[in-house]
Amino acid sequence: MTPTLFTPDRPALVGRLRAAGCVFAEDEAELLIAAAGSAEALADLVDRRVAGLPLEHLLGWAEFCGLRVAVDPGVFVPRGRTALLVAAAAAVAGPAPAVLDLCCGSGAAALVLHGRLAPRWLAAADLDPAAVACARRNLDPLGVPVYEGDLFTPVPSRWRGRLDLVVANAPYVPSEAVAMLPPEARLYEAPVALDGGVDGLAVLRRVAAGAAEWLAPGGHLAVEVSAGQAAALCAVLADVGLTPTVVRDDELEATAVTARRPG
Repeated sequence: MTPTLFTPDRPALVGRLRAAGCVFAEDEAELLIAAAGSAEALADLVDRRVAGLPLEHLLGWAEFCGLRVAVDPGVFVPRGRTALLVAAAAAVAGPAPAVLDLCCGSGAAALVLHGRLAPRWLAAADLDPAAVACARRNLDPLGVPVYEGDLFTPVPSRWRGRLDLVVANAPYVPSEAVAMLPPEARLYEAPVALDGGVDGLAVLRRVAAGAAEWLAPGGHLAVEVSAGQAAALCAVLADVGLTPTVVRDDELEATAVTARRPG
């Protein structure tokens, strides 16, 4: 790495970040210093971070499952807890699966699954044009298509009933709770990526109904949800003919649900 040509005041920088509520102020300081090419650029980055902009939007990338994923302004930042969703999906995928990543955001899940699964077909889809553009930047080099549209709507119809795995990190925050999210999410990420309707399950109900048609017999759906919503979601999945299993990781404070279409 080329050394910086300026000498930042690290203690002062860490102090500003910590005062602004940045829990990992020391780590953030080093990342911002590395991203800045001058004292002026660093001052601008720090000012915007202190004002509440997500660190990942300032850097232009997020670390997810050991990979660096490009993240554009306004696009949902992949969360560390979603590593459980990816792991749960990979565990049920089977050999050389046909995989669809719905509500893909930056395409982070598809990017990781591409390396873990060696799928025979892999695609991603999202409703938000900004997310689609970002996901294409991450996935185009791998030859993974990214479709723009509502859930399964833009996916080629030839895959209806033939998918082995559908992964969806769909929005599941109840509408009334969106206002209580951290400002980084509430103010700087697209509402469509956060708001899951009255009980948080509005989009996931539609994902479940679609998966029942698009999965091959024996195929699996894998989604992320809160711990308190898992039982209600399992009932939704059972109602559309899928067999659900809840996966929990207390260390990540994460809950995922996989659901199999009977063979």
